[in-house]
Amino acid sequence: MGFRHAVPAWRLRLEIRIAPIQRLKEALAEIRQVARDDPVLAADGAVALLEKLSPALEHVDSSSGAIGTAVNRTIDALVPVIAGVDVPVPVRMRWLDRLFDALQKDRMPYIERLGDRWGDLCTSPDIASSWADRLLPITARVMGAEGLGEHFAGTTACLSALNAAGRHEELLALVNGARLNWWGYRKYGVDALIALNRSAEALRYAEASRGLNAPTAAIARKCEAILLSSGMLDEAYRRYAIEANQTTTHLATFRAIAKKYPDRRADSILHDLVASSPGAEGKWFAAAKDAGMFDLGVSLAMRGPTDPRTLTRAARDFAQRKPEFAMACGTAALHWMAAGFGYEIMESDVMDAYDALAAAAVAGGIERDELNRRLRAQFAAVPGHSFVATVLAHHLLA
Repeated sequence: MGFRHAVPAWRLRLEIRIAPIQRLKEALAEIRQVARDDPVLAADGAVALLEKLSPALEHVDSSSGAIGTAVNRTIDALVPVIAGVDVPVPVRMRWLDRLFDALQKDRMPYIERLGDRWGDLCTSPDIASSWADRLLPITARVMGAEGLGEHFAGTTACLSALNAAGRHEELLALVNGARLNWWGYRKYGVDALIALNRSAEALRYAEASRGLNAPTAAIARKCEAILLSSGMLDEAYRRYAIEANQTTTHLATFRAIAKKYPDRRADSILHDLVASSPGAEGKWFAAAKDAGMFDLGVSLAMRGPTDPRTLTRAARDFAQRKPEFAMACGTAALHWMAAGFGYEIMESDVMDAYDALAAAAVAGGIERDELNRRLRAQFAAVPGHSFVATVLAHHLLA
């Protein structure tokens, strides 16, 4: 079962330094394509790719975190490829041995997430139990009072295997006796309690994991999931929705919560989000616009700093459909630029906002002279020298 022709190791090792994220995408696409005709070959190729990842990336600049994110996504995509194929036990054990060797050699580390998925990779309670037995002696020592800061790459793999083997009480005893009250261990205890149908205790257990340097968002997500699975939607929303669903942007956060709680009104969700971040009201402008709450969007844009370019795009996009809203957005864009907000604002940004505002004014039946008069009054109220007023000086002449 060689996958070397599909994903040559030399190619991965040599080319991944040039465009690592793109190479990962190409390799993953290749494996998926092979899986349509030969899932066993694809699974073997997935193992080979995971074996080569860390050595290939060892000398690549990963300071931005983008490569780590791409590797995690790759692992999440490859684990089902490996776990989803039916092969004899000796074949699966050889794959697991190869992957565990890769984990041991993962110096950066890049593929440590594999440990979290070890129970899935084992595919059966018997295989998982055999791996738990294999890893348990070292894991117990490292986690226990005698660990003294030791690191063992198989610790999470052991915990994952114990859960997959159904050895939940044994896992709980191990985690409860750990030297550290660390979420990286305790999340497996939460899963064990859930598997034992002790959801209320699992919720308390997760909450008790909070503390200094604890990943509060991850704990909130686990608690939210427990309540949602128990049908306690209102409590899940009230206690955890905002903390558990924070993403890269305010708009994405709003969308994530709205998707998870479809029975809750969008305006109610947005008002709760705004209330949760006093002083940052303007950052929720895009969410209000996306939800069609235009009056609220305008209010938010003027209550707190809002990205001027986002406001300019809204003014341009809605100039013909909703000219009043577009005018308010364009006016707010110029206001926040004049107040010094926005990243590296240039003359072209000011002109883009003005042009969008002017187009909305025309669509709304307002003459250019009247628009300029309003802008002169707006900037006259701004103390000191205004970069925006200087850029627009020619247009604002009386």
